Amino acid sequence: MPDINQDLHGNVPDKSAVALLLIDVINDLEFEEGRQLLESALPMARKIAELKKRARAVGVPTIYVNDNFGRWQSDFSKILAHCLEDDVIGKPIAEILEPERDDYFVLKPKHSGFFSTTLDILLEYLEAKTLILTGIAGNICVLFTANDAYMRDFRIYVPSDCTASNTMEDNEHALQIMEQVLKADTTPSTELDFEAIKSDAERKPEEDRKPEPQTPQFARKEARS
Repeated sequence: MPDINQDLHGNVPDKSAVALLLIDVINDLEFEEGRQLLESALPMARKIAELKKRARAVGVPTIYVNDNFGRWQSDFSKILAHCLEDDVIGKPIAEILEPERDDYFVLKPKHSGFFSTTLDILLEYLEAKTLILTGIAGNICVLFTANDAYMRDFRIYVPSDCTASNTMEDNEHALQIMEQVLKADTTPSTELDFEAIKSDAERKPEEDRKPEPQTPQFARKEARS
């Protein structure tokens, strides 16, 4: 049997214990609540752009995890061109967060970035142990991706200023769920210490981490008198 490929045939030369995921940020927002979402997504995009610069400076790769929006014949470049060149609601977000040449991308057919995608394989080759999740919508695709990341034993960060949902209430509720149930760290992006996050991920392999308290799956039955 041949040795395992070390770099996905040259397409994934990076190795990083930490990865930054941008979920559905290349988005035309052409739906009923799109303009409402844009109001909170614009400040979110600016925060993500600054976070991405800091990540790049310390060698943390960025992965765009994007919906195909039901266009099964589309690829990421076509979706990006649509959001940048056409007169769509989400154009300002795409302009702020336009991918760079060495960023990665994964197209997803459903809510979670892991469901029926190549994200698992990419993260395996990167040797990532910790994921920083950002994007739209906090209470749907970010939440679903965080849930699947938690099931795969990734350490999760979801900066509270780097997600947006249709309403602030929806977003806050999703952040609470991710923090309480999925053990996500929701520290704002401006307070994240990339060097500390990288050091922690590299020093403590998942098999050596202390087991976290299990979330109860079933309500206890009251003892019968």
